[in-house]
Order: sequence, then C-alpha cells, then structure tokens
Amino acid sequence: DGFLAILEKDAKERAKQRKINEHLANALKEKGNDAFRKGDYVTAIQRYTEGLEKLRDKQELYTNRAQAYLKMHEYEKAIGDCEWALKCNEKCIKAYFLMGKAHLALRHYGESRQCYEKILQIDPQKESLFKDCMNEINLEEKRTKAEERAMKDVQSGKLAALSIKELLQKLDRPDQNIPYYTGGIRLLTEAMKDCSEQTLFRTNNGFSILKDNEIVRRGFCAERKNAAEVDLSVSLLYLWQAVCTGNEENQRLLLTHPDVNAQLPKLLSSGISEIQKETLALISLYSENENGRRLLVGHQDLTKWLQILMMFVNSTDARASSAMNILSDLTKEEKFKTQCRVMLSAGVLPLFTQLLISAKLVNQAALAHCIGIMGNLCADAVIRMQMAECKECWQACLKLVDECFDVSTPKYQECLFAVLGLMMNLLLESNVIIQYFAVDISGRCMSLLRDKDGRIVTRAIGVLSRVLPASSLAVEEAVKGGVVKKMIKFLKDGGQTTCNYGIKTLSICTRSNRQAQEDLVKSDKRFSVLLKLLDSENELIVGNAAFCLGQCLVVPGAATSLLNSNVVMILLKHAGGDATRTLVQKNAAIALGKLCVAEPRHIFQLRKLNGLAILNSSMKYMHSM
Repeated sequence: DGFLAILEKDAKERAKQRKINEHLANALKEKGNDAFRKGDYVTAIQRYTEGLEKLRDKQELYTNRAQAYLKMHEYEKAIGDCEWALKCNEKCIKAYFLMGKAHLALRHYGESRQCYEKILQIDPQKESLFKDCMNEINLEEKRTKAEERAMKDVQSGKLAALSIKELLQKLDRPDQNIPYYTGGIRLLTEAMKDCSEQTLFRTNNGFSILKDNEIVRRGFCAERKNAAEVDLSVSLLYLWQAVCTGNEENQRLLLTHPDVNAQLPKLLSSGISEIQKETLALISLYSENENGRRLLVGHQDLTKWLQILMMFVNSTDARASSAMNILSDLTKEEKFKTQCRVMLSAGVLPLFTQLLISAKLVNQAALAHCIGIMGNLCADAVIRMQMAECKECWQACLKLVDECFDVSTPKYQECLFAVLGLMMNLLLESNVIIQYFAVDISGRCMSLLRDKDGRIVTRAIGVLSRVLPASSLAVEEAVKGGVVKKMIKFLKDGGQTTCNYGIKTLSICTRSNRQAQEDLVKSDKRFSVLLKLLDSENELIVGNAAFCLGQCLVVPGAATSLLNSNVVMILLKHAGGDATRTLVQKNAAIALGKLCVAEPRHIFQLRKLNGLAILNSSMKYMHSM
C-alpha cells in the first residue's frame, strides 16, 4: 500500500509539473508566433526551442519552428522538425505540408510528392490543396530541367544559345535610339526556337529589358505613342509571346514585372489596333490554361477587364473573337466573377445594354458570344441579382428580340438564341422589375413559337416557363394567345428539354386559370399527351404532368373520358413509388384522389389494383385541392 501511495503521489506531481510546463510552453509559442509575424525568424526559432525544452512532445512547436526554418532556407532542419511533429501526431497535415515544401526546395521531387500524397490519404477533402501542391512540384521540376538543358547548350557552344546572350548584351547598351532597340528585340524574338532559348532568355536576365533600359521602358509605357514607340511596343509584345509560349516560369516572371502588370489594361484600351491585337494574343497565352488564369487572377486587378474586353464587340476584325475567348476563359475562375461584381452596375451593364441596343451595328458573332458570357456570369448570385434588377437591361433584351423579326441572318439568330438563354438565367430571380416586364416578355416568346429554328423555340418555351409565375396577367394573356394548344403540339413531338419546359408552362397556366384547364381538355383528347408524359423517366416531367392532370379534372367530363385508360394504374404507381422528388408522389396522389372524386367509377379499378390504402394515405394532400 505504501508503494502504491508513493506511485500515486509521483503521478500527481508529474501531472502538476506537466500542466505548469504546458502553460510555459504555450506562452513561449505565442511569443514565437508574434516574432514570426514580424518577420523575426531567428527570435521565433529561439522561442519555439525554449518551449520544446519545457514540453518535448508539443507538436505545434515543432511545426511552427519548421515553418521558421523554411523562411531561413534551413530545409534539412525543417524536415527534421516535421519528422518529430509526426512522432507526436502521425496524422499531422501541417507537418507533411511543410516537409513537402522543404523537400521541394531541396529538389527532392519524389519525396515532396510522397508528403502531399500522405495529406490526401489522411484527409480526402484536401484534394484541391493536393492538386495545387503537385502542380507546383511539376512546374518546378520542369523549370529546373529546362535550365539544366540550357546550361549544357551554353557549355557546348551551341550557336543559338550564344546568340541570345550576345543579343541581350547589345540591348543592354544605353542611349541608343528606339529603332536600334526595336531591331534587336525582333532579332531576339526570331531566336526563340524552343524551351532552351526561352530558358536562356530568363537566366540571362532578359526580363530586365524594361527595368534597366530607360528608353525602352519609356517608349513601351508612353500613354500616347508615336510611330517608333508603337513599333517598339508591338515588337516587345511579339517577344513576350515567343518567350512565354508553353513556359510557365516565364509567364510568371513577365506578369509579376511591375511595368507589364500596369500596362496590360492600358495597352488593351490604347485604341491602336496592332497593339491591341498582340496584347490580346499575349493574354490568351495565360487565359487558355489553368495555371495562366491563376496568374492573371492572382497578379492583375481584373475589376475593369470585363468592361475593357467587352468593348471589342464593336471591332469587325479578329480582336473581337480573341477578346471574347479570353473573357470566356476567365469566367471559369470564381475570383474573376467576384471581381466583376465591383464595376457591374456602374460600368459593365450600361455598356452591355448599349451593345444589345446596337445589335444590328456591332460584330454579331462576338455579341452572341458576349451575351453567352454574361449568361454564364449569372451563375454568380450577386451578378444575377444586379442584372435582373436592371430595367435598361430588360428593355435592351426585348429590343433585340423585336428586331429578330426584321433581321433573320444566321448571326443575328445566334444573338437571339443567346439572349433567350440570358433571360432564362435572369428569371431565376424574382423582383418587381420582372413582374413589370412579364407580359412583354411572355408576349415576345409567344411570337417566337413560330420560329423555324427549333433551338429558338425551345428557349422561348423555357423563358415562358420561368416568367409566367411572376404575373397572373401574363398567364391570362398567354392563355388568350393559345399557349395551351401550342404547348400540347410541342409536347407531342418535342425532345426532353422542350417537354420539360412545355409541361412546366402548362402546369403554371392550369394552376389557377380555368380557361387553360378547359383548353387542355379540348386540345389533349383523352389526355393522351399527359398520359405519355406520365411514363417519362424524367421526374420533373412526371411531377408536372400529374399536377396538370389533377388541375384539369375539375372540368366536366374530363375524369369520365379516362374510364377506359390505364390512368389509375399509372397514378398509383407514382403515388406509391420511390421517386427522389416527393412532388411526384404528392401530385400523383392528389390527381388520383381528384379522379375518384370526379368520377367514382374509377374506384372499381382502384380496388382491383389494391390501391385503396394508397388513396387513403394520399388524403393528407387533399387540403391543397
């Protein structure tokens, strides 16, 4: 007993001492963190080390010290601390991340990849981080190998390698005139044959042309350029393209150069077609791939780019398509969408509205592309809300639709197709502006149902399916215009998308409009179209078809016309089924209940199918009848 008491006392004393040591270690960790934030990495390392003297198994102190060692370029020490951290916690993601960074700095590419693979094994949710880290390794390994090959070319006396070095030295001569430098830059551009030449340009400080040569820098950055400065700027843009094509490291260095970074939007807005053309070509090198887009988003203020690039819709040459392709690529980046919000109301929407109004006068192929881009941007809820609340934007869309009846060229049809898609996206919103324009929008779409282009007709029906819920008056006008009969016609022969929009439109019309219910009974004899849709594999179509059927059963004789059909079996199957969307069961059950109320003889068929239990369970839905 005495021995056990001594052990218990010792355990308590050790626990008490650990608690004291943990308190001291935490205090030292905070002091280390404070020094780290201030950039005093030496002091940070000292404090973390002192903390570890108090508590040897504190994982955070090892990983924090490893991070400080990384900043000091002491990579082996960083790896050692990460290994100790993993002894404290074998699933420490931070330790594997920092160790991967250290191995990458030491060019241990295999070991670095293994570290990041461990992170993904520990937490599969870190896939995005894993992809970024693996991409960083791949780019660094590619850069290193390219520089090794380039060095071999120099050592072997390869003529191209020596000529690049010589040309850069000549361009470094001060106080020459602009044509001298322009000629040298063009020769340098011609010398860029492959990755080795690109790498030699980088390793011989080629990007310092703008920084170190005042005449070149001043000519390139001039706000108003004379002919010689225009030639210089174009030559430099050719050179940057040659140097950066397929070379991620060169792309990074160029875009982080202060002068180039500041000049790109100015060059795009310069009004000089040749400069604009080559600037667009340069930017395309970045926008066409994920790494390049990240560089653009990370190093450029893109708040005004949507407006700047949209201006090219007024161009009749290749600049228009180049600008739209860049915009289309940039919309793949969420950060770009976020930046677009800033200037949308003040700058972008007034310009976009003017382009829609001037659809007959601008580059219509580019305009169609531009409208599609704006439609894609509507995936961002903030952008969509701002656009949907813009009265002028809706007016411009309607004007473009109106003009399609006068202009029927293929390019204008593409603009019409795109603007209908944009309107569909905007109609995901609900506001007073949409309510105000609902009758006009639905009226235009009713007119488009006669169009020969099936794509236009499908989108017109899609717009109807989304705008009609905004206004009972719009529904009334559409019904007067024969929308029910038209929808039944399209539902007979249309594809799944058309059927989806068409049956949705019918469900909206029949919800509260008695004329629509009667029109449907007249147009769809014995409900043959609705019964066909109830057999669809698309749950949205089935749910809306069941809803329409239920709404129309209030029309005298409608339920009786179904006596010799298999409608009871179909509705029973859906009411008791396991559809993902509960509205399928609900609408089918309600329709079944209404059917038996309107025509009691259907109950005999229900009994044969042992469906009374399902009908009874459906009575909870009947309050909505």
